[in-house]
Amino acid sequence: MKDRKTKANSLEFKRYRWAFKMFVLAMCLSSLFSLLSHSVLSSLGAIMACVLIAIFIFIAVVFDMIGIAVASADEDFFKREMEKGTKGSEVALKLTKNSEKVCSFCADVVGDICGILSGAGGACVTLSIARNLSSPSLALIVTTLVSSLIAGLTILFKALMKGRAIKNAEKIILRLGRIIEKMFFVHKNKS
Repeated sequence: MKDRKTKANSLEFKRYRWAFKMFVLAMCLSSLFSLLSHSVLSSLGAIMACVLIAIFIFIAVVFDMIGIAVASADEDFFKREMEKGTKGSEVALKLTKNSEKVCSFCADVVGDICGILSGAGGACVTLSIARNLSSPSLALIVTTLVSSLIAGLTILFKALMKGRAIKNAEKIILRLGRIIEKMFFVHKNKS
């Protein structure tokens, strides 16, 4: 009886070990990017910081779309596409079979890091603007508006993308499979 519990606990740990790996990866990447963002973004002007904020929001939206699409995609579609010899279908099937992990990485890890970076960019913008303001209450209003705008835009674009990601899940993941296949597997075949 005790042996069964030990085996069950061991299997349960193995089953969710990827979640702990994501935790460690997220902690390391968040720390690294947080340090980098504070050192790099603090030296940039408001315009350049706004450009970087837009890039971070775009990356967060794209990865959120991938996370939603991979969780919504139908494995059987990719099996049929593999039988037809469609490029990228094998990678797409692997992504879909690991949808829990892929979704967590894309939507949580990358999304959270982009949130940290866009927040740091927002702080850079507000500091740049607040330097020219004489009123502390006006600086507080600008800070609130900038952070609200960043959060609002991120949520708006993610919300708009979710419906498309669900409707076009197979197309999105197949396209991603082709990109990954070209980037990582073409070089192996040539060697």
